[in-house]
Amino acid sequence: MGDRHTERAASGADRAGPEPVDHQPVLGPELLDALSRRSFEEVFVTEYQPMVRLAYLLVDSGAVAEELVQEAFIRLHRRWDRVDAPGAYLRTTVVNLCRNEQRRRGRERRARDRDRADDAAVGLGADELLDAVAKLPAKRRAAVVLRYYEDLPEREIAEILGVRPGTVKSLLHRGLRELRTALD
Repeated sequence: MGDRHTERAASGADRAGPEPVDHQPVLGPELLDALSRRSFEEVFVTEYQPMVRLAYLLVDSGAVAEELVQEAFIRLHRRWDRVDAPGAYLRTTVVNLCRNEQRRRGRERRARDRDRADDAAVGLGADELLDAVAKLPAKRRAAVVLRYYEDLPEREIAEILGVRPGTVKSLLHRGLRELRTALD
């Protein structure tokens, strides 16, 4: 009887097989930090200039555009370990920061206009298209720039702006109509 018990135990152990061995290398925190930092630096090198151009088209100021893009990279760095698509995260963050800047400018502009007694109409400047785009409302401007400068599909613009694809179509239609009117 002792032999049977030993045979059962041996046969049960054979069925389970040896424990699997994990052959993946264990990375220490220093190496993980270096890999993460290198990847972040690569994203910075490849995405910085395109993001500055995007921001410039939305806020019409090189200095402000650079500040907003730097803020976007700071936010990306804080969330680096949780972000799956850094380029998309950056683009969305830059657009949102530009929208906030445009809102701030709008509030300031309205306050100045209230203080002014005579509000003379301002004509288009030397670069008529940029002037006309700058006068568009924030969401329309963002939609036009993302569609015709960044060449993004309506679905992706909708995700960035936090609206439905149908709203993007409406924003583009109205924005283009305003641009045609301003340029005629």
